[in-house]
Amino acid sequence: MHSSTLPAQNLGRRAHLRYGHGVIEFGLTGGIGSGKSTVAELLAARGAVLIDADAIVREVQAAGSPVLVLMAEALGAGIVLPDGTLDRAEVARIVFSDPAKLASLNAIVHPAVIDEMTRRRTVHNDTDATVLLDIPLLVESGYENLGAVIVVDIDPELAVSRLVQHRGFSADDVRARMKRQASREDRLARADFVIQNGGDLAALECRVDECWAWMCGQPRPEPGGPVVPIRSRGAN
Repeated sequence: MHSSTLPAQNLGRRAHLRYGHGVIEFGLTGGIGSGKSTVAELLAARGAVLIDADAIVREVQAAGSPVLVLMAEALGAGIVLPDGTLDRAEVARIVFSDPAKLASLNAIVHPAVIDEMTRRRTVHNDTDATVLLDIPLLVESGYENLGAVIVVDIDPELAVSRLVQHRGFSADDVRARMKRQASREDRLARADFVIQNGGDLAALECRVDECWAWMCGQPRPEPGGPVVPIRSRGAN
C-alpha cells in the first residue's frame, strides 16, 4: 500500500480533494467467467482510466504488509507461506464455511482497498477523466456513490463451460464460487448498462463500442464536486 494513502473517512471531508473538471466514474462488475476483465481492458483501450479493485487487493495483501499481518492474526499464521506471501487457497478454505471468519477478513481488507481506491481516484481530480472502477463484488458489498454501473452478463452455464475449457476449473468448483456471489438477477437489477458476452470476441468488441459511446454521452458532474469514498452500505 502506498505511503501516501489517507484514511477513507478523511478523504471525503477534505475540501481540496474535489474534482476540478467534471471527472465521471463508472462501476464495472460481473460474475465469475463473465469476461469482465476482458471488458475492462477493452474499455481502457478506448480511453477509460481503469482502477482495478482485484489488483489493489493483491497489493494491500503483499508480503509484510499491515493488512497481511492483521489477516494472519485473524485467520492464523498458516495463511502465510514460507516465502512470506499469502496462501490464497488456504484463506479460501478457512472462510468458505465460516461466516464469522469471512466477516473478519472483510473488515480487514475492504477498508484498506477503499482507502487505496480513493487515493487513486484523487490522482485524477484535476482532469476530465472517464474513470472505470472494476469491482468484482460491487453488488455483494453494496458499494454506493458510483455514477453508474456497467454489468457484464453471461448465461451461468456458458460461464461454467468456458472456465472448465479455458482455465482448467472443475464445474463443481465454478458452481460453488457462483453460489457465493450475487445472483445474475441481482447484478442485472443494479445495472445502468448491460454488456452481453454470450458470443465471440468480435461481438463483444461491438457491444463494448456501444458501451463506450454511452459512457461518453453521459452528463458529467459539475466541476468542484467532492471525491467521495466509495462506501459499502452501513459504513460509517
